[in-house]
Amino acid sequence: MPTFLINGVSTTVPEGTTILEAAGQIGIEIPHYCYHPKLSIAGNCRMCLVEVEKFPKLQISCNTVVTEGMVVRTDTEKVKKAVTGVLELMLLHHPIDCPICDQAGECGLQNYYMKFGLHKSRYALEDKVHKKKVQDIGGQIVLDAERCILCSRCVRFLREVTGTCEMEFFSRGDHSEISIFPGRPLRNDYTGNLADICPVGALTNKDFRFKCRVWFLKSADSICPGCSNGCNIHADFKGDILYRFRPRRNDAVNQTWLCDFGRLEYKKANEDRLLTPVIREGGQSVAADWDAALFATSLKFREAVEAGGPESVAVIASPQSSNEELFLVRKLAKEVLRTPNYGFSSRTPGRPASDDFLIKADKNPNSKGAMLFGFTEEGFDRTVRAISERKIRALLVFGNVLADFAEGEIGPLLSNVPFIAHVGTNNGALSRAAHAVLPSASFAERGGTFTNFAGRVQRFRPGFPPRGKARNDIGIVAGMANLLGAGWTLAGEASVFQALSASEAPFSGMSYESLGDPGQVAGGPK
Repeated sequence: MPTFLINGVSTTVPEGTTILEAAGQIGIEIPHYCYHPKLSIAGNCRMCLVEVEKFPKLQISCNTVVTEGMVVRTDTEKVKKAVTGVLELMLLHHPIDCPICDQAGECGLQNYYMKFGLHKSRYALEDKVHKKKVQDIGGQIVLDAERCILCSRCVRFLREVTGTCEMEFFSRGDHSEISIFPGRPLRNDYTGNLADICPVGALTNKDFRFKCRVWFLKSADSICPGCSNGCNIHADFKGDILYRFRPRRNDAVNQTWLCDFGRLEYKKANEDRLLTPVIREGGQSVAADWDAALFATSLKFREAVEAGGPESVAVIASPQSSNEELFLVRKLAKEVLRTPNYGFSSRTPGRPASDDFLIKADKNPNSKGAMLFGFTEEGFDRTVRAISERKIRALLVFGNVLADFAEGEIGPLLSNVPFIAHVGTNNGALSRAAHAVLPSASFAERGGTFTNFAGRVQRFRPGFPPRGKARNDIGIVAGMANLLGAGWTLAGEASVFQALSASEAPFSGMSYESLGDPGQVAGGPK
């Protein structure tokens, strides 16, 4: 491991580390555009120039490997003059449209100009080269060629990550620009990443454009709920409205990428939400407070067990629930209701897309967790058969879908059950068929852990309090269980995770602290 000196600070880094990476590790900022940790080195932007002792010329730090005894300076007048010159060249033909550019607030060009530029342009406005603006080039992307600084991140992403090669450089000199080939728009499932890696406002996301200025947004570290891969994300929100997902780096799961399907999952937390408990009786729907709704639900389950035994009630869990919630749902089914009728299904309506990269056919974030807690597809199928045979008098169902049943099939099936309680986030066939609707908090409004398809347990954190009168599932399940005599004492998801890690072998020894940002594999080394 070589030891070197950078700006007078001695540091030791692993063999093969570049100056740019080494500087970042100790908090020294070296400006750069074309460098990206998950793409090949291009070295074409020339912004990361540094002075290296005994080297005759400035070197690009993104492609210069640290060696033993190397002496590097990033703060000399020679370096500053060179960086400012490069920046001036990039801004030569750049449009003066920062006030209306949707990238403002997270634009690398804007930020570096304020730090390293602050020069006056020596180029007349009328001499600027104009290029095509606001081009829909397919997928989730709009291209503004005038704003492009030709860093080539997008070209390398499509060449090296998706392998689809839809974009390339065209023309020469100051007329050079990136674009798609004529008649061949972006056709891959990862186009949204182009907006993420574009350091300026050349490639922006159609879905997010002009929805909200980024300086109004807050962010929560979360997990994409769109499939079982468990991609790490930033969930950006303002107030109680989600605006977008952005990938969060986890090299063991999604590197720094996110698929286009997962990117739009945020909409489910905003649209058509269940916000108030509702009791339906005699064909009438009445809004209720939580005490009344939980009391009425618990009473129906108590009456059903007393009349027909534990076999007359059933619980259908959801693979959209967290590990903490599934742990309590299983306790409710096995220890409180003592019913053999409980299960879950990872099946979803339609033909789910999948590939050999990030997109999984299982469109649930926690099917693996449900299985680790003993929920099975066989248990779900057995419960559905019992429902069809009118053997179930009270049903507690979690989630917004019932396996791969179509919307039109759910109502007739559940009409065989005298009492249904639905715990979910969105309106749909389940909430319409339910006699008690218990609105739950969305993934952005509660915290916990999911276990992805590979068994990696990862935390997701709440961004804002539950909307309306929605409540965390833990509170709903615990409230119902205690009305049935359970006597549980819980203080949020952290205490539930502590309890499950103490009793469930796959989670043994885990804590929120030990999970950290990368997570841990269930049953793996601690």
